[in-house]
Amino acid sequence: MKIGIVGFGAAAIGFISELKDSDHEIHILERSKDIYSSSISGIRSDGKIFVSSTMGGDMELPLHIQQEVVDFYINKLDPEDRKSIKTGVSFDSKSIYFEDFYSEGFEPVNSRFWHIGTDKLGSVLKKVYEDFSTRPNIHFHFNRKVEDVELINDKAIARGKDFEAEFDYLVIAVGRSGHSLIKKITENHPELIAANNTVDIGVRYELPDHAVEAINNEMYEFKVKLITKTGYTVRTFCNNPSGKVVLENYDDFVTVNGHSNSASSSQNTNFAILCTTRFTQPFNDPFGYGSYISRLSNILAGGRKVILQTYDDFLNTKRTKRLGRVKPTLPESDYILGDINLVLPRRITVSLTEFIERLGRVVPGVIYPDNLMYAVEVKFYSNKIDNNRYKNLKFIGDCSGHTRSITYATGHGKMLGRNLL
Repeated sequence: MKIGIVGFGAAAIGFISELKDSDHEIHILERSKDIYSSSISGIRSDGKIFVSSTMGGDMELPLHIQQEVVDFYINKLDPEDRKSIKTGVSFDSKSIYFEDFYSEGFEPVNSRFWHIGTDKLGSVLKKVYEDFSTRPNIHFHFNRKVEDVELINDKAIARGKDFEAEFDYLVIAVGRSGHSLIKKITENHPELIAANNTVDIGVRYELPDHAVEAINNEMYEFKVKLITKTGYTVRTFCNNPSGKVVLENYDDFVTVNGHSNSASSSQNTNFAILCTTRFTQPFNDPFGYGSYISRLSNILAGGRKVILQTYDDFLNTKRTKRLGRVKPTLPESDYILGDINLVLPRRITVSLTEFIERLGRVVPGVIYPDNLMYAVEVKFYSNKIDNNRYKNLKFIGDCSGHTRSITYATGHGKMLGRNLL
């Protein structure tokens, strides 16, 4: 069978890993110019992998498959690099924090995790590529940006600006960054959409390492959820001890993100605080909603920049004009001091405020007045795709709407590959 895969990220890697020794002829269409320009999902934001039944996606991914994914990536590291991997367990039965968070209304999220580090993921991707490219049945095609897909009889046709390729079986694995292709396909095939109503909007929070040293030492990656008085669920995401805040670039706007290397790169910890917003009919464009808020923050910041505000000024709805003891790790050229309250809808700001105040009752350093808030951080969820609609067109990973992590995206690909075998 001639199989086409659009995109070479975590989901594609999982899928190919199951089929690399098969008789199938596999072609990967990747829009990047070469392997060094490509990226595993999450490569810009830390590279954490985990085993957990309560995070990472909205599909059921057996724990043994998650462990296979972890082992797959760790085995691609050099022996010396494997020794430097940070590992741990968040909120196990021995955690001194579990009851403290629980008593404040939080849902502590249990997981085992491994932190590879942003600086090491590039070499992991390169080794995966070198392994796959030695297989006689696997063919990489770079500079191939697929812009449309057409189904004709039993064939799936992928088209780009100056190419066309026909396959017996086509897998779309473009991640969240491939939203324009997903939108095009679902406009032509609306029957593929199973659900489309969620977006996470919030801030990237930055504070000194010493303010959260105890909890960082115990679990490194703490994840908690809270149903606030507004009814919105707010959660922490992507905790980066001794890390840095970075921009995340989209075609027509920028948002904020964070990452950390395998070794310390600053004296600050940063993590996302995200408010989950679910819409009802007739609204069906959560990506447009999140994009609009992101562009608004850029407009107020005077270009492709984000807004930075101290926590005290955020509480008092005052524009930040000077910073205090906490120094930003995001370069000054990438932000402007301002007022996040002018960007985020009130229901979201109220939810974030309640979350941070309650978090401060458990970890007092979280509510230091000169801690920093960057806006906005957005996590887009692709349309949830019904993969049972067509036997020769499948969607895996974050672009399917069913995953939102390296672990789940890779595992999703592995499961599809096994089903095909």
